[in-house]
Amino acid sequence: MAKHGQALMDRFAAAYGKLLDACALAGCAVLFLLMVMICADVLLRNVALIPGVDGLPWANEVSEGMLYLLTMLVAPWLLRQGAHVRVDILLRAMPSRTAWYCEWIADTIALVCCVVMVVYGARSAWASFASGSLSIKTLIMPEWWLLAPLPAAFALLGVEVLFRMRRLYLGARGARDDAVSTA
Repeated sequence: MAKHGQALMDRFAAAYGKLLDACALAGCAVLFLLMVMICADVLLRNVALIPGVDGLPWANEVSEGMLYLLTMLVAPWLLRQGAHVRVDILLRAMPSRTAWYCEWIADTIALVCCVVMVVYGARSAWASFASGSLSIKTLIMPEWWLLAPLPAAFALLGVEVLFRMRRLYLGARGARDDAVSTA
């Protein structure tokens, strides 16, 4: 029974990894579109290609939203890859068992933070949706469109933290070596 549960969890982890890969690819697409938009804005501001068009007045506003969306899309994938900032010099200097417990504490805090952000973000997005709030700048759009990625991203981050905890539990009793290096 335990081997069946382990195999099921491994299949779920693999499928989840594919979901995070898809999110990262979507983030790459957003980054590419952001680059094209900024280049077009700069070009149109400096070269009179189209009479009467002096840049893209909405580009700054859209780029803000795209940077936020890009961050939300790739953060869970980056956590899985270990491509986030991690200073573990103290963990490497302390006894292995103590370092292992510190890893547990850090992961528990991360999980609690993720849950809080999911709840807070979902409540905020729902309240914005229910009240019909609008973001009014150069463009007018429903505010909840900007708020909805936050709880989704933190839900994915929370699941990844749970996978990190699983790997920590199954691994050696010391500072983790999995998903900790950008190299």
